[in-house]
Amino acid sequence: MRSKLTILFFLLGLGVMFSQKKLWTLEECVNYALENNISIEQFRLDLEDATIDKSDAIGDFLPNLNGTLNGQSNTGLSFDPTNNQPVNTTQITSSGSVTSSVNLFNGLRNIHRLNRAKLNAIANQYRLDDLVNDIRLNVAIAYLNILSNKEAYNVAKALYAVTEQDLIRTKELVESGVVAKGDLLDLEATAATREQQIINAENQVLISRIGLAQLLQITDYENFDIANEVYEVPSTEIMSNSPKVIFDEALSYRWDIKFNETNVEIAKKDLQIAKGAAYPSLDAFINYNTRYSDQFFDPITGDVIPFKDQLWINDGIAFGAQISIPVFNGFSTRNGIKRSKINVKRAELQLEQNKLDLETNINQAYVDVLNTSKAYEAALKTREARSLALDYSKERFDVGIMNSFDYSQAQARVDNAEAEVIRTKFDYIFRIKVLEFYFGLPIVLN
Repeated sequence: MRSKLTILFFLLGLGVMFSQKKLWTLEECVNYALENNISIEQFRLDLEDATIDKSDAIGDFLPNLNGTLNGQSNTGLSFDPTNNQPVNTTQITSSGSVTSSVNLFNGLRNIHRLNRAKLNAIANQYRLDDLVNDIRLNVAIAYLNILSNKEAYNVAKALYAVTEQDLIRTKELVESGVVAKGDLLDLEATAATREQQIINAENQVLISRIGLAQLLQITDYENFDIANEVYEVPSTEIMSNSPKVIFDEALSYRWDIKFNETNVEIAKKDLQIAKGAAYPSLDAFINYNTRYSDQFFDPITGDVIPFKDQLWINDGIAFGAQISIPVFNGFSTRNGIKRSKINVKRAELQLEQNKLDLETNINQAYVDVLNTSKAYEAALKTREARSLALDYSKERFDVGIMNSFDYSQAQARVDNAEAEVIRTKFDYIFRIKVLEFYFGLPIVLN
């Protein structure tokens, strides 16, 4: 009997364990987003495509090799391909050839195309790395938003619990005649307001959870939740660096900047390729060919020469070189060069604009950290002062010196102070993480 109970409890324990909802940590959220994001998969395909372009560019340096086979039957007047003599009969002929050609010079365009393909592969890698960084930051923002809303929800519940205790004490004071019944009604209205605040806070938690789940492309919103951990304002050395130092560091590693720098180099390679079209091109070729005809007779025996014998009797080799000199092509080469020069300038301007935007964002992020730090410290001091004022008001209310309206106002000021502490706290954490992100530090909540 005891063994059966043991097994039963074990099975029940397993059921409870597997029925528990998974709670996601920030690291798990980030890893899941990186593994399942559709944009990342698309960028990876672009990177593979760029690698194939590089292989194409390498192939342009190699000789090509092509073979042809031809067989036909002619009735009536035709020319025998073995001796080019006219014949008026039905004949079966066949021919074959193998040709190889190679480009010897085309204005160095093959070299520039290869270098461009290499740069394009690097640019696609930078673009992919930049997307990965952006996803990490966006997931961290959404994660912090849930934490902020959860903390606000917990505070709302705690304040409601305090109000419930006040209701109990006020009922006793009303029954003893210390305070008027109207004070009890005012306090009940305050309790109802706090209840509504709990509902609103719970809705905000749900909305923020759905937002993160959508970012992770998880459709099971009901069972998705993050780990119940408490995060305080992290200690950081980021503010020991000036905005200029952070900007210089960002320039050295930011993938979006490197992507734009590579785009400038790609545009310059396109210009070199366009200029190469104005130069002559030189190609060399070699061709081996042979033929067969059922009308090719041995002059001594009068019999048709066998197929394999005709192949070597009628074979031939041709080789040579060809030079193409561009003289006039409707201004297309000249206009192509002009467009490429414009694209170089456009890429350079885009790079400078992105650098300016980055510097502006870093300076703004630096100022935001300073401001939110002061706001958070002020919110803490305000909460402490409001809490002390509420304690004093409570003592006066309990002995009937203060009415319920003034007491409710004191409680409301504490509520606002608590909400402001939560808001400024997570705003401060977020601003720190953004500035650290620009400096190249990993996004970790500690």
